[in-house]
Amino acid sequence: MLEHLPNDYKPPRELIDKAKELDRHYVPTRYPNLHPEGAPLDYYTRTDAERAIKHAEEIIEFCRSKILQP
Repeated sequence: MLEHLPNDYKPPRELIDKAKELDRHYVPTRYPNLHPEGAPLDYYTRTDAERAIKHAEEIIEFCRSKILQP
């Protein structure tokens, strides 16, 4: 979605890449039978989670800054 925003609202490429990284986590972390064996917790680390949270916070802050513009 971020890529399709009008130019005045489009985030920098780096932020779009972070959103794409979050997209890759969506399905495999939600569906326990997606992996051939084991549960999602067997494939994701605390570092993965912390990185994802940091990316999400940056994206939310970017969106907030655009919404709350004077």
